[in-house]
Order: sequence, then structure tokens, then C-alpha cells
Amino acid sequence: MRIATCLALTLALSAVAHAAPTDAAHDAGVADGAVVAVPALKLPSPWSQFKTAANGPAQSIGAYSAGCVAGAVPIPLRGDGFRIAKPERRRIFGHPILVGTIQDLGRRLKSLHLPPLFVGDLGQARGGPAPSGHASHQTGLDVDIQFVAGGNKMVDAVKQQPLKIFTDKVARIVELAAADPRVERIFVNPILKRALCTRTDEDRAWLRKVRPWWGHDDHFHVRLACPPDSLGCLPQPALPPGDGCGELAWWFDTKAQADRAKAHDSYSSKVGAAPPLPEGCKALLDPQPETPP
Repeated sequence: MRIATCLALTLALSAVAHAAPTDAAHDAGVADGAVVAVPALKLPSPWSQFKTAANGPAQSIGAYSAGCVAGAVPIPLRGDGFRIAKPERRRIFGHPILVGTIQDLGRRLKSLHLPPLFVGDLGQARGGPAPSGHASHQTGLDVDIQFVAGGNKMVDAVKQQPLKIFTDKVARIVELAAADPRVERIFVNPILKRALCTRTDEDRAWLRKVRPWWGHDDHFHVRLACPPDSLGCLPQPALPPGDGCGELAWWFDTKAQADRAKAHDSYSSKVGAAPPLPEGCKALLDPQPETPP
């Protein structure tokens, strides 16, 4: 009954939201799923009530901030070179490609004698809008990873400089994640992006994937490209050429402060919203495919 009631609310909200502006997932280089301090959804989300994935082949459906995932798999709470930082949140599900990417990166770090990954949120069992915290993480292709164990902040916001804890080893972890061809974007704080630009002398190709965004001073947000066989997955536009370091001026120019505030307010209004979802997501709200624990 609870799921049926929530489904009715979701469909009603979807009908209203069709008149909303274009989905933020179409914006190039924008982390439409960045984690910011926002209140929880005002109405209950049926997606958060599912504890197991929907049966069937793995499919990412819709946009990163308006979609769902079939055939998701839970990541183990601990593995070679990684561990889940907050298992009690139960946001441990992802497309099998995302889970494999995290596991591969963990093994790579272990082989290089680098610190393990402390993995934050992936997504819910069937994706979809979460009741708090994220706008994206809906299609099984997003994951947050703490820069260090405990989620310490890496940025001195007053001095607009990275803290000493943002070491070369931490930067190397971001580089290794960005070098994976399955990864399309990595979102970090603009101050950290600037630091990476100044520290990197040789191969700079990976910097192109590292995108500046508000917050992201205690974790980086990894986003995969749409899997080739997920035909219903809506990709973001391709990134512009270059390493992206020349695009940072807007984030620090005092003359652009009003523009940044306006852009931040516009983005924040999308976080925690109940977006319209693709038709393919409706079938995943059927409780019948769920296997009892």
C-alpha cells in the first residue's frame, strides 16, 4: 500500500514537472548530482523503499538526474583496496560496470601501495530519486569516494587553497580514477581542480575529465559513461577539448560573484526535486519482481 501510494504521488509530480525547464543532465560539464546541503524530498519516494534490485539484465535508464537502473548489483562492503564508508545508508547498488570499476581501482591502488578507497554513496537498489542528498546517482553510474578515510575536507575556503592533507598521493588516486576509460567525468571542488592543474606537468589528458563544481571538498564524484547496451540511457554532451584548466577563471573572478550565486541558486533548486522519469522506469516500481529477503 505504501509503495502504491508513493507511486501515485510520483506519477502526479512527473506530470507537473514536464512543464519544468530542460533537465540539468543536458548541461555539458555540470554535476547535476553534486551533493549539497539541501532538505529531504517533501514527499516520500517509492524508490527508497526497495531493498533489492529489479530482476533482468543490467540497464541504465534515463538521465543521471532523472532515471533508474534495472539489474543493479550491490558492491561488497569490503574488498581489495576499498571499503564502504557508510553501509548503513544502503546506497550500495550500481550497474555492474560501476561496481567493477570501483573494484578494479581498489586493486590498482593496492598494487601501488596507495591508501584504500573509502566509498560513499552509489545508488539505491533500483536507482531513482533518493529522499535526500543527491539529484543524480539514479542510473547506477555515479559514486562518491572520500579523498581520505573519514571524509576530511581538503580545502581552506577562506584562503581558497587546498589544505596540506591534499597530498600528491590523494591527487594520484583522482588521476588513476580519471584514467579509466569507463569514467566520463569526475567532479571536484574548483580549488582542487586548480591545484591539480598546477601540479601536473607531464600527461595532462586525464585533467579534461576533472570538472569543477560546488562542494566536493571532502569527496570526489565519479560518473561513468552510458553503457553501450543501455539504449535508454541519456548521455551528457561531450566534454570540450583541452584539460579544462583555462575554464577556471569564472570560479574565482570577483566580478563573476553575482553570476556564480545565480547559477548556484538555479542548480540548488534542482537538487532534491522529483523529476519526470522515463516510461521504462515505471515497470521497476512494480513490487512483484522483488525477492523477499
